[in-house]
Formats: sequence, C-alpha cells, structure tokens
Amino acid sequence: MHSSTVRNLLVRGMLAGLVAGLLAFAVAYAIGEPPVDDSIAVEEAQSAREAPHAGHGGAASEAAAEEEEAVSRSVQSTAGLGTGVLVYGVALGGIASLAFSFALGRIGRFSPRATAALTAAAAFTTVYLVPFLKYPATPPAVGNPDTIGKRTTLFFLMILLSVLLGIGAVIVGRRLAPRLGNWNATLVAGAGFIAAVAIAFVFLPANDDAVKAGFPAAVLWEFRVASLAIQAVLWAVFGIVFGTLAQRLLVPRTVDAPAEAERPTPAAA
Repeated sequence: MHSSTVRNLLVRGMLAGLVAGLLAFAVAYAIGEPPVDDSIAVEEAQSAREAPHAGHGGAASEAAAEEEEAVSRSVQSTAGLGTGVLVYGVALGGIASLAFSFALGRIGRFSPRATAALTAAAAFTTVYLVPFLKYPATPPAVGNPDTIGKRTTLFFLMILLSVLLGIGAVIVGRRLAPRLGNWNATLVAGAGFIAAVAIAFVFLPANDDAVKAGFPAAVLWEFRVASLAIQAVLWAVFGIVFGTLAQRLLVPRTVDAPAEAERPTPAAA
C-alpha cells in the first residue's frame, strides 16, 4: 500500500474517530454522568459523617480540598468530558486506521468495509472488553487511593496481554486456514484465544480492594454498564463511518458507459 494511501486512510480514521467521539460523548453525558454524580454524592456523604470525628483538622482538610477544586463539576461534566472523549476518539481512530492498513488483504479476502468492521470489533474486544472483564472500571472518588498504582499497572498489563493474544490468534487462524478452511480455522483460533484469556484471568492477581467498602452496588453496576456502553458506541460508530470512507477511497465507483455504446451497431444501409 502506497504511503499516500496510508496517509489518506489515517486522515479518514481520525475523522471517523471524531464522529464516533461525538456520539460517545452524547452517550457518556446521558448515561455516564448520573452514576458519577451519585458516586461523588456518596463520597461527600461519607466525608460529612467522618468530619465530626476528625475535629478541626478534618474541617481544615475539607476547606483545603474545596480550595484546590479549580474546575467546577459542571465544567468537568460538559467541556471537560467532551474534550477528553473527542481527543480519545481521534487518537484511537488514527491508530485503528493504521491497523486497518496493515490488516487489509492479510486476514482474508474481505472488502475495505468488512475489514474496517473486523478491525473495530477486534480493537474493542482486545483493548477494552477483555481487560474490562478482569479489571472493571471504577467511579471517581470511590477507588482506594492506596491501590491506584497497582490497579493502573494491572489494567495496562491486561491490555498488552490481550492485544498480544489477539494477534497470536489471527496468526494461528491464518496458518490453519489452508488445512481446516477459513470457518474452522477461525473457530479454532477463537477458542484458543478464549482459553488463553481464561488462563490469564486465573493467574493474574485479583483487584478486590479497588472499591471502598460500603459503596452502593447499584451505583457501581450502573457506572460499569455505562462505561461499557460508551466504548461499544465509540467502536461501532467508528467501524461504520471509517468502513464507508475507506470503501469509497479504495474501491472507487466505476463510471457507467454511455447507453449508446452498449447498443449493437446498426447494419449499414
């Protein structure tokens, strides 16, 4: 693939990531912010109950925390959230478009649109879904601050392991395809990926202390479902938009010949 084509795909991938980020922001604002507000309310209620036992030191700490809050909650939930989601979408769109450029024609005889859909599905599964199942998202102001370094390390380790296992599954599937056929090779490679992920889930350490004791389970569940929905919308929209743009770029429409050219030449008088 020529460098100019890769560059055009990169631009289209970032554009598709921007569109996906806009819709993901709408989902995040609609169903993601209410659980965040609830979790902050729970944290504030716990702090208020602990404040009388802390004496003047607790009041001073609370006043200092209020002074340190340079950005209001309304700005965080609108402009801050939108900026973060859009930058995230554009960055992932660019990376996914480069992965698409490498995968096109190497994973089977799929059209650009189908390859884009497969790339988006694989990225969502390996980069988010598998790590999420092992180390699910935690609402802000709820996680145990003593374990934030451990939680971050384990999450990124799970992402790296999931991506490597996904690449390995694709390689195994391609090598088995000549003997087993595409469908059977895909089933075998997928089963191997699931088995390897299950083994990783068993041997990697748990993260049971990620949430403070006594936090409402319903709020935690709503937050995690919202996080999963945001990622699903982001990657689904990216796959559709980028697939359409890549199809138009790589498979240009053929111009129909004039109708007169298709008619038989009349016999000479």
